[in-house]
Amino acid sequence: MPIHGQYSMLVEHAKIAKSLGMKEERIIVAENGDVVNLSKKKVFVERKRVPSNYVMVDGLGIGDVGEVVLRDRKMLAKDGIFVVIAVVDRQTGKVKGSPDIISRGFVYLRESKELLRDVRKRVIRIVETATGSGRAVNWAYVKNEIKEKIGQFLFSKTQRRPMVLPVVIEV
Repeated sequence: MPIHGQYSMLVEHAKIAKSLGMKEERIIVAENGDVVNLSKKKVFVERKRVPSNYVMVDGLGIGDVGEVVLRDRKMLAKDGIFVVIAVVDRQTGKVKGSPDIISRGFVYLRESKELLRDVRKRVIRIVETATGSGRAVNWAYVKNEIKEKIGQFLFSKTQRRPMVLPVVIEV
């Protein structure tokens, strides 16, 4: 009974055992969750299975990594992260200066000056549109608008979907 490796490796191990003279009825390839019955006269895989799952080990704990964390890690590994930092005057709703941008695993900033310039212009427009009503500003809405619209813009330009993290600092 091969016990090491992925299923395809187990099958190859079984083939090696057969090529070395082991009788086929004495070779068992079991998957995770299979119940293998061993007795003096015979060995077989039972029809019933036991629940089995992967256990994620993450630094400090075992099994405490949630689906959301895993999804975010896959997304970051695939398309990177794009952080937009905008300082906004609380009373006028205008962006002070130029929004800062941090990119990791998405684009190399020095080679993407035109894209970054366009993003900065769009962020200013999004913030000023979202805060221009003169009423109380819903900053969660402003951040969500930046996230959604900049995410769509970046996808249209690069065909990649980085995790967009807007940071709005009110002064």
